[in-house]
Amino acid sequence: MRMYVAGEWSNGAHQEELRSPYSGDVIDTVPVGTADDVDQAIEAAVRGAARQRRTTGHEREAILRRAGDIADTRVEDLARTISAESGKAIGEARGEASRAGDLLRLSAFEGSQLYGDSLPLDAGAGAGLHRLGFTLRQPCGVVVAITPFNYPLLLVLHKIAPALAAGNAVVLKPARQTPLTALKLVEILLEAGLAPEAISCVTGPGGELGDALCGDPRVRKISFTGSTATGETIARVAGVKRLSLELGASCPVAILPDADIELAAQAVALGGYVNAGQVCISVQRVLADRAIVGDFLDALVPKVEALRAGDPDSADIGTLISEGEARRVETALQTGAREQGARLLTGGERDGAVVSPAVVADVDPDSPLSRDELFGPAVAVTTVPDIDAAVRLANATDYGLGAGIFTGNVANAVRFAREVDAGSVHINWTPLWRADLMPYGGLKGSGIGKEGPRSAVEEMTEVKTIVLHGTA
Repeated sequence: MRMYVAGEWSNGAHQEELRSPYSGDVIDTVPVGTADDVDQAIEAAVRGAARQRRTTGHEREAILRRAGDIADTRVEDLARTISAESGKAIGEARGEASRAGDLLRLSAFEGSQLYGDSLPLDAGAGAGLHRLGFTLRQPCGVVVAITPFNYPLLLVLHKIAPALAAGNAVVLKPARQTPLTALKLVEILLEAGLAPEAISCVTGPGGELGDALCGDPRVRKISFTGSTATGETIARVAGVKRLSLELGASCPVAILPDADIELAAQAVALGGYVNAGQVCISVQRVLADRAIVGDFLDALVPKVEALRAGDPDSADIGTLISEGEARRVETALQTGAREQGARLLTGGERDGAVVSPAVVADVDPDSPLSRDELFGPAVAVTTVPDIDAAVRLANATDYGLGAGIFTGNVANAVRFAREVDAGSVHINWTPLWRADLMPYGGLKGSGIGKEGPRSAVEEMTEVKTIVLHGTA
């Protein structure tokens, strides 16, 4: 498949094979973009941004609504592409693809609602009644979107749909492992009537292309989802630009003695293993009160053992993105159990890029299995004596993306919500729940800025103040 650069579909100077994480079969070939391709894409985006800025909100909304309607007719094709290139189970891929149309339409609406504020200038001493002040929102201009492999459709849309809706031009750099879904999305947008220079999609290596994109002074806004380490690099390279960074996580879930244990086990069995655990808001740490930890594990383990991992066309859970990632997760689980005193109760076996869903008990909260992002199909269970310890350990990592608590006590729920430093806190559910319209983003090392169409449109626009002077 060709990449889309500066209004043209291009084979690039070189191409590379894209292989299925499950079978190893070649799915397609894609171009290996270069710094020259980046320069052409940004140069075109400058022109595209100027055109987008002159396009009315009504026109932009109509284009994205048409794109949403087209996406609705291509759910199965998009799902098959997602599953093939990422190894995601086809059922999960269909769920992802089915949300695309609504997300495009929601972004279309939010981008048409660029309200300003009137300013009470006469409240200032000496300002008088002869001036009017108000604010205007305008698009940033050229937006760079750098996206990960785990949700190759939705996480692309959460960046580019609000950016386009707000009147920007976008240069998209999808994950090297999953470019095909992003390219099909570009096809849909162009078919819907988007100006050719309003979007480019450059495929290839993240390091070389990312530095070229993020360091370019013509770029005004960068939206990135990925690791904290890469986010820190982008912040250093970017210079004076607007940044939205959705970074790493090690999401905790506390389970108190008054919790509904069956509900908690059911939710964790879902929230820890969707997409083979390759979700930023996946449950990684369970902080279970010592009064109920045994009951909770008894309820959880059979549910996890019932999950089938393997062939994306038939299993509940597909592969990790690569065999190398699967080896890393396997090693982390075996090391955590063998060398750090934890107990591997079930799972953790690897077959190629597939890792069976794992539950690890008695995990030291200071161990890497608890503190570092695993990004794999496993949940680490730590026993705690009370809610004080649960709150303290929930905050005891560098991350702060999502958290959850199971309790029947409203006071404990309120305390957890107020005291735990996470971008989203869920009461009686896990953090692996996201409505596309809600603000989404982390605290601490989990990033800066918010996604969700309304929040993202705000992030993709800038505010200027207008003062109309009458008589002096």
